[in-house]
Amino acid sequence: MHIARPGSALLATAVAVTLSVTALPAAFAAPSSSAVVSEVYGGGGNSGATLTRDYIELANAGGSAFGLSGFSVQYLPGTPSAGSLWQVSELSGSVAPGGRYLVAQAAGTGGTVALPAADATGTIAMSAASGTVALVSGTTPLTCRTAADCAADSRIVDLVGYGSAVVREGSGPVTGASATASVARGSALADTDDNAADLTAGAPTPVNSAGETSGGSGPGEPGGPTEPGTVRVHDIQGTTRLSPLAGQQVTGVPGVVTGVRTTGSRGFWIQDTAPDSDPRTSEGVFVYTGSTAPTVAVGDSVLVSGKVAEYYPATGAQSLTQITAPLTTVLSSGNALPAAVVLDASSVPDGYVPTAGGGSIEAIALDPSAYALDLYESLEGTRVTMADTRVTGATTAYDEVWVTVKPRENPTRRGGTLYASYEDQNTGRLKVMSLDASRPVPDANVGDVLTGSTTGVVDYASYGGYNVQATELGTLKDNGLKREVTRKQKRKELAVATYNVENLDANDEQAKFDTLAQGVAVSLSSPDVVSLEEIQDDNGAVNDGTVGSEATLKRFTDAIVAAGGPRYAWRYVAPEDGRDGGEPGGNIRNVFLFNPDRVDFVDRPGGDATTAVQAVRTKKGATLSVSPGRINPTSTAWDSSRKPLVGEFRFRGESVFVIANHFASKGGDQSLHGRYQEPARSSETQRVRQAAEVNTFVTSLLKADKSARVVTLGDLNDFAFSPTVKALTAGKVLRPLITTLPRGEQYSYVYDGNSQTLDHILTSPAVSRFDYDVVHINAEFAEQASDHDPQIVRIDVKGKGHRH
Repeated sequence: MHIARPGSALLATAVAVTLSVTALPAAFAAPSSSAVVSEVYGGGGNSGATLTRDYIELANAGGSAFGLSGFSVQYLPGTPSAGSLWQVSELSGSVAPGGRYLVAQAAGTGGTVALPAADATGTIAMSAASGTVALVSGTTPLTCRTAADCAADSRIVDLVGYGSAVVREGSGPVTGASATASVARGSALADTDDNAADLTAGAPTPVNSAGETSGGSGPGEPGGPTEPGTVRVHDIQGTTRLSPLAGQQVTGVPGVVTGVRTTGSRGFWIQDTAPDSDPRTSEGVFVYTGSTAPTVAVGDSVLVSGKVAEYYPATGAQSLTQITAPLTTVLSSGNALPAAVVLDASSVPDGYVPTAGGGSIEAIALDPSAYALDLYESLEGTRVTMADTRVTGATTAYDEVWVTVKPRENPTRRGGTLYASYEDQNTGRLKVMSLDASRPVPDANVGDVLTGSTTGVVDYASYGGYNVQATELGTLKDNGLKREVTRKQKRKELAVATYNVENLDANDEQAKFDTLAQGVAVSLSSPDVVSLEEIQDDNGAVNDGTVGSEATLKRFTDAIVAAGGPRYAWRYVAPEDGRDGGEPGGNIRNVFLFNPDRVDFVDRPGGDATTAVQAVRTKKGATLSVSPGRINPTSTAWDSSRKPLVGEFRFRGESVFVIANHFASKGGDQSLHGRYQEPARSSETQRVRQAAEVNTFVTSLLKADKSARVVTLGDLNDFAFSPTVKALTAGKVLRPLITTLPRGEQYSYVYDGNSQTLDHILTSPAVSRFDYDVVHINAEFAEQASDHDPQIVRIDVKGKGHRH
């Protein structure tokens, strides 16, 4: 399975929210996980008010920017009459992930404090006490005047009814709005489609997209307090994963700037130089400056005022505690930084994370001496340092590298860290990124070492969880990891391989074809049969009904010949257009390549996208009803997923049945580092059903001929210890070969610094003499032709006994 970011993740990483301006959910029919109305204030300019005008504030709880072009905010009186109309203010621009967007409305004659610079301006005179505000996809006025009618209008993205509003979400409107009070969501921006539960009344706190607040200055500018307030960073962080001050304004929080981020989620970290004695409370915190680059520098002593918030980078992720809409006073510069906490094998516990029986761990008191994730949370925003860290996940296209502070934790033969079971997590893994643009993370392979000190601040993100934003990087020591080359099969051995070629189609660059071809011809020593996963149709993502892959396979097999390999033939069953999942328009499928000089393919006509292959008993043993064919392709187990391809081969007069698989991805699973523990593996249900379908077919082959030689292989998107593999091997009809290797070699994929197995080769009992190998050419390297390593098994079809 190829991972694209944002997207699914193999270790149940939460999927980032993808936002669109079309097909939006109906208000309070499906709670919003992205843009919401975060605050409403209709008392601006009223008698007793401080602010001079009304406003509506929007926020984005999603992981991607939310475009507002073509959107509007609309207002309806709390008790609409037959003649009441929705008033419209058109919007433009976008709301950044975790950001705010301020819409100024009508001004009154009272008040003395102006709003911060508005992102959009309307002229609606909103009631201070009662009304309804909606965020709408479109600029045409709404026509609904009841809660039920508005719930049925799919243009409404979010809706807030306050005071005594008739139109509202849930059991009732939020109360308490007045000339001096707005209604606002909490820092988590929860949207359960119940206004009374989701919002509360309080002092107005308008924030614009630049993070500016009313009456204040922008980040790093003068105008803030010159003396510390009563709140310290450890008071903000608290003893759990959630701040006890979330949603509250804090003033004059002291700290020294320890890191500055000027791209992406802009802001800076501060750390208190006078820590408390509680190991659970972090002394560092991130100050989010929104779209404005911070103007402070490392070493500045500052006082920060703003609103405490918990930012959730993705659904199911833990949150990052931060101060938003900051007003920052720089007291002095060039100050010494607090000493960095040392992370090593003795300081990081062996326990990974506490359990909540599948529920949220957010309210559980941290225990940093028992659990690694609790330790990292207790250090959120704090300076840490690591010495001589070994690379366990190669540098990515996003300039990230995974290292371990526990070099003896589940080591692999080639320098990685093995992911051995759901219970045995690798606690020493951390992702490292550089805050210094002039010194990015070096290109490192698994087994390399960052020698010396790597120092930075602990951060949290949806991809990978806890990470170190490095201000100082160790020096790369290249340990010379080599790409493997497996031995050539002997004349009497049938060599069968599996290789996920990562969405290959005829539009790809020739370099990709050449590198993949080198893997087949040289690294795999030209197997007799190659099961390919992720071959797309000839025009790839172009969605025009094309389902054939002839041009793609012609380019690939030509490249193999050019790399010194044989002239392969191929077989596949074209899928129905748009029915097999994968990249939209790509029509992903499994394909057999075979060397006709070494092996024969037994063609039996009739196989197509919807015809099920059957095992047929004959006097000479089992055969297939169609070849190539698909296993029960109309079963709901294969909905929006690749169907297994079955082929019958003849080698040295013997039949061998090969089943190519590419099971459903892990997209949608909860992440290992998320707030729900233990994480739910929702995608597993479909893979278990798929495994059962394959097991049923293999069983039917063995009933037709108990000595049938069956090789089942491919990208199963699951681990050797998973329920998926247990379902596939039920009744001992198949044996997983990965477990025949030494423990330190049982992997073919590296994700988040974990070496793991998603690709498998399994054989029936009659395959009694074999030689099996995972050929490491991709997953451990910064430069990859695919994110998977291929595997190969060499079978002596006439031999007795076995070896590996």
